[in-house]
Amino acid sequence: MKKAVVCTERKSPSAKSSAGIFIKCKAPSGRLYGSNLNVAMGKQGGHVRGCPFGTTVRYEIFYKLICITYLLLPIFVLEIQKEKKNTMRTNRRNFLKSLGGLAAFTIVPRSVLGNGFIAPSDQLTKGIIGTGGMGRGHAAYAGTRLVAVCDVDKNHLELGRQLVTDKIAAYHDFRELIHDKNVDIVHIATPPHWHGIMAVEAARAGKDIWCEKPMTRTIGESKRVMEAVKQYGRMFRLNTWFRFDDTFYGLGTPVKPLKKLVQSGLLGWPLKVTISKHTGFDWKFYWTGKEYLEPQPVPKELDYDMWLGPAPYKPYNAHRVHQTFRGYWDYDGGGLGDMGQHYIDPVQYLLGKDGTSPVKVEVDAPQQHTDAVGTWRSITYTYDDGCQIVLWGGDFGNPDTPYISGTKGNVYKNFVCDIPDWQKKLAAYPEPEPQVSDFIECVKTRQPFALNERNGFRSATIVNMGAAALRLNRTLHFDPVKLEFLNDDAANRLIDQPMREPWKTSMN
Repeated sequence: MKKAVVCTERKSPSAKSSAGIFIKCKAPSGRLYGSNLNVAMGKQGGHVRGCPFGTTVRYEIFYKLICITYLLLPIFVLEIQKEKKNTMRTNRRNFLKSLGGLAAFTIVPRSVLGNGFIAPSDQLTKGIIGTGGMGRGHAAYAGTRLVAVCDVDKNHLELGRQLVTDKIAAYHDFRELIHDKNVDIVHIATPPHWHGIMAVEAARAGKDIWCEKPMTRTIGESKRVMEAVKQYGRMFRLNTWFRFDDTFYGLGTPVKPLKKLVQSGLLGWPLKVTISKHTGFDWKFYWTGKEYLEPQPVPKELDYDMWLGPAPYKPYNAHRVHQTFRGYWDYDGGGLGDMGQHYIDPVQYLLGKDGTSPVKVEVDAPQQHTDAVGTWRSITYTYDDGCQIVLWGGDFGNPDTPYISGTKGNVYKNFVCDIPDWQKKLAAYPEPEPQVSDFIECVKTRQPFALNERNGFRSATIVNMGAAALRLNRTLHFDPVKLEFLNDDAANRLIDQPMREPWKTSMN
C-alpha cells in the first residue's frame, strides 16, 4: 500500500492515476472522512502536516475500498431487507457476524484511518443514566456513540442532551432508556442507591452495563447484580481506577510491576498493603454544620421522589442531593463507598484475592452520625491467610510507613524496595498474566473483561464490610462463602437494607 502524500500540484478528485485516488482537503487543517488528516493517515500512511486548503491527497487503499463497496452494495441491501423481515429489532453485533467475510471486505479498518479514528460500523451505541458531572464524562469514552440520556433533573437532562450535536433521545424514566432498542450499552452514573436496580433491569433487557463505582451500596444488591449479569449473559464493567495502567496511589508505578513483585515471593507472605489516602470527599468540610438539615422546597426542575427511588423518604434539602449526596448512608453506603472501591479493587488483584473477601474488619474511628459517615483514622481488613489491607483516612497515619510489607521485604513510596538487588532478582521471574482491559472489544467478542461483575462484587463487599463496621463502630467477622457476618444480627441487617416499593420488587 502506497503512503499518503501531499500532492505538489492541484488535481481534481476525479483525476485518473495509477497511484490511487485523490482526495481534496476541505479545510486548512485537512479533513478526511470526518477525521483530522494527520490522525487519519497515522504512521502507516506517512505524516501530513499543515495541509493547506484545496491541497489533494492520494491514498490507494481508499480507491480499492470504494470500488469493492460499490460492487457489494446490492448484496448489503438484500441482507438488510432480509433481516428486517426476520425480526423487528436488528442486533447490530449479530448482524455483522452474520455477514461474516463480506463485512470484513467493506468495513474500513482502524489501521487505515489511524489510531484516532473509529469507523461508524465499528461503533456500539450507549445511553447514559445520570447526566450530572460524573455521567457527562461518560460521553467521552471512545468506541461508542451516544444515542440516549436520562436524568430526573431537567437541568441535568438538558446538559446531557447537549453533549453531542446529533439529535438524541432524552428520558425522565431510566426504564425507557434501558428498553430503547437503539442502545447497546447502558452507562449507570447515578447515586449508588440506584445502581443495583438499574443494573439488574438492564441485564434483563439484554443490555451490557458500564457502572460507576461503587457497584452498589449493599452486599446483597451487589450479589444480585452479579447473578443477573450471569443469568442473562451480559457484559459488565465497573468504572474504577488503578487496576490497569494508572499509577497506583503513592507507589509511583502501575499495579502490574507490583503484581510481579508480589507473585515472585521476594517480599514473603503474608503481606500487608497500607493505603495512606483519604478515601472520599473531605467529610469534615462537607459535613460540618449539616447534622440537622431543615426541610426546603423541592426545585421545580427536580423529581425528588424519583431521585430517592428505593431510598427511605427524607424531607428535601439541597445538601442531600447531587454532589453532596456522598457520605449519606441512604445513598452512598457511607463515605467509604465514594472512593473506597478505587483502592480496594487493585489490591484484591495484587494479592490474588479476586475470588474472595477478608474475614475480619476493624475500625479506629469516632462515633458516626446516624445519617452519614464522618471520618475514620484507620480501617483494617484481614484475610484468612493473614494478609491485610489498611486504609488510613484523611490526615491520619505515617507517610514513612511501608506501603507493602512482607516477611522478607518492604515496598515504600515511589516503588522503593529494601530487598538488596531486588530489580535484578525480579527480572528472572515471569510477567503476570495479561488482563483484558478493553471493555468495548469485550462487548463485541464476548470475551470476559478483567474488571467484571465478579471482581466488582468482591471489592464492593469489602467496601460495604467497612461501612458496616464504621456504622456500628465495632470489629466485625465475616464469612466470605456464606456472605454473612458472624454472630452479629445488626451487621447482617445491613447486608440487605429496606427499599421503598415498587423498587424492592424489581430486584427480585
